[in-house]
Amino acid sequence: MKLRPCACIDTLYIELPFLERIAAAGRDGFAAVEFWSWQDRDMAAVRHAAQAAGIRVAGFNGDGPFSLIDPGQREAYLAYLARSMDAAKAAGASSLTIHSNALGEGGVVTDRGEGLSDTVRLCALYEGLKACASMAEERGITLHLEALNPITDHPGNFLVTTAMAAELTALVGSPRLKILYDIYHMQLSEGNLMGNIRAWHGQIGHVHAADAPGRHEPGTGEIAFSAVLDCLETAGYDGLVGFELFPAHTTAEAVSAILAL
Repeated sequence: MKLRPCACIDTLYIELPFLERIAAAGRDGFAAVEFWSWQDRDMAAVRHAAQAAGIRVAGFNGDGPFSLIDPGQREAYLAYLARSMDAAKAAGASSLTIHSNALGEGGVVTDRGEGLSDTVRLCALYEGLKACASMAEERGITLHLEALNPITDHPGNFLVTTAMAAELTALVGSPRLKILYDIYHMQLSEGNLMGNIRAWHGQIGHVHAADAPGRHEPGTGEIAFSAVLDCLETAGYDGLVGFELFPAHTTAEAVSAILAL
């Protein structure tokens, strides 16, 4: 593949100790690694391991047990995000992924904003994103807002479409706030992958990939990856493609399928 592949090491290489996954991804030819949580990991050790492997740390999740859709949680959300930005700096990571809702173990939506209208949730999300972007500009960290599918993985999540995510980031208008376009999630949420890439390519800052259904490597599901990746390139995307997928059988087989694209 012409686009640079990035390995999510919370789903790939999990047969190895965490830091050894970074070296393995480097040996296999990935340009970068990413992961989900930072709280239980030594960020200085991550940075050292990445430098030793000659590989980038793309980023990790920046939000924790707080939601952007609840205006009452904004202060706590921003305080947590500030800590995540400090962790990103320590790891040498260039970006953080953020979401509309708080996510718990296994990506379960832990706060659906019960009792709040859609109007309140949308307005709170917009105002919260403006505050996040301001902080990101001050600290030199890029934020990627990710829409998630509510069909199988994240029931109850508020932000589920490319258009809503991209319209919000465009309205905020910060170079430090873009969307994370997840091919797997968007195939389940809305389909029309290439149409949405063409429509919103200017707001795409990072890409995630897994086949659907199943969330395994390319070739195990229904997505025409060669066409979708070509569409991204033609639209002008030149960033990383993060393979956030669970191997159908082994990491080695999944990596082979990824690098064959």
